[in-house]
Amino acid sequence: MSYHIKVPAKTLPVDEAHMLSSLDQTLHRLQNYRRPLLVGLGVVLLAAAVVGGVFYVDRQSSQQAEALEREAIRLLTDPAVTDPQKLDQAVTAAIARYRQVVDQYPRTPTAPLALYHLGNMLVQTNDVSAAIEAYQRYLAFYGSNPAMTGLVQQRLAYAYLLKGERDQAVKALTAILETPGTLNRDQALFELARLEESQSRPEGALAHYQELIKTYPKSPFTSEATIRTKGMDVKKTQESTPASAPVAPLSPSAGKEKP
Repeated sequence: MSYHIKVPAKTLPVDEAHMLSSLDQTLHRLQNYRRPLLVGLGVVLLAAAVVGGVFYVDRQSSQQAEALEREAIRLLTDPAVTDPQKLDQAVTAAIARYRQVVDQYPRTPTAPLALYHLGNMLVQTNDVSAAIEAYQRYLAFYGSNPAMTGLVQQRLAYAYLLKGERDQAVKALTAILETPGTLNRDQALFELARLEESQSRPEGALAHYQELIKTYPKSPFTSEATIRTKGMDVKKTQESTPASAPVAPLSPSAGKEKP
């Protein structure tokens, strides 16, 4: 009688079967979301390429703006330029370089300072109206730096004075006092006081001088403000004191005895 050995059927453990089933489900889900995933990956890669391109363009623009600024400085500081006609040509060329920076590369770090120098150069060439436009453009686009903003406002006030527009100059100087963080508030007070003096308004001038002396005792403008204040006080005292009656001259017969 023969015996048959039964070979048990191969079965997977429960945990292994469950793992394979989960893996199949995961692969199936990935197949269903494959297209959205590929689209998302493409978008990410495209965004990275765009950002990289922007950084590259910005870097190239910054380098070109810096090169133009260096060229402008070289033109203005060239010791070989001694002839007045050549100097005028160098100034004109430098102005063209600064204009190119602010017009073509306005988002570069070089642009704000180039615009400030452009305004100064235009004042130097007596193109005051264009200089005022340059300063106003600076304040409109790059006014976040309070230190530079105060300096530009001061230059703008001087430009207005060159045009005879005192009221606009006063507004520009007052803006310095109203802008937090400006570093030339003492000079703005001094200039406002001088403007008041020039308009024969001693009370307004005295108020500005006194504020300067009180708030900025170590300012280089304080000593002159003190001298001017004392002079105004003396003048005010003299004007308020009534003049003594003039003494009538003696007649020729005065002091002689009658016969």
